[in-house]
Amino acid sequence: MPEPEMISLLLADDQRLLREGIRILLDLEEDLAVVGEAENGQEAVDLYAELKPDVVLMDVQMPEMNGVDATRRICMQDPQARILILTTFDNDEYIFEGIRAGALGYILKAMSSSALAEAVRTAYRGDTWLEASIARKLINEFAHMAPSAHDDDASRLTEPLSERELEVLRLLANGCSNREIATRLYLAEGTVKNYASSLMGKLNVRDRAQAVLRAQELGLV
Repeated sequence: MPEPEMISLLLADDQRLLREGIRILLDLEEDLAVVGEAENGQEAVDLYAELKPDVVLMDVQMPEMNGVDATRRICMQDPQARILILTTFDNDEYIFEGIRAGALGYILKAMSSSALAEAVRTAYRGDTWLEASIARKLINEFAHMAPSAHDDDASRLTEPLSERELEVLRLLANGCSNREIATRLYLAEGTVKNYASSLMGKLNVRDRAQAVLRAQELGLV
């Protein structure tokens, strides 16, 4: 049996004991390896440039530079960076700003170790990890916008989304994974990935979380 592909991780959190606990849990996974630890946002930016990890787990509230600003800095330097916001704070502002900054997902520290490992693998594949509750918060952020903000916005797309792409987009907005979308729409999981890539291109966004935000701005979901 071939060895699993190793996923390198940078862990950024200002609480040393928490960092060590997360590292121990993730190191138990045969395909995950923590290669660096940062105790503030600036150090996370510097270590990312030095180590080029596959995935970053980024705390929000840290000294010198917070996790949202660090995420924004890293994504500006490397648009392909895969960052998951990891925090105890289930706060709407952090969710919105973290995704806007370029994070692929927002996960709470209270989640199980197995779910955390799966979130890392999902981000490594370039997919978004959003729990249903987080997806709903993103949707609610735009649900209260004035209707005039959406007037004729859908017509601004250079190429309209197909009916199938709209179906996939709406399920993404509900927090569904590729597998769940494939099951609901009776499609192969690879086909769902193709639709997701196509609609992201038409929406001119880099990941699925931003696709949901853009779709809300356009009044598509």
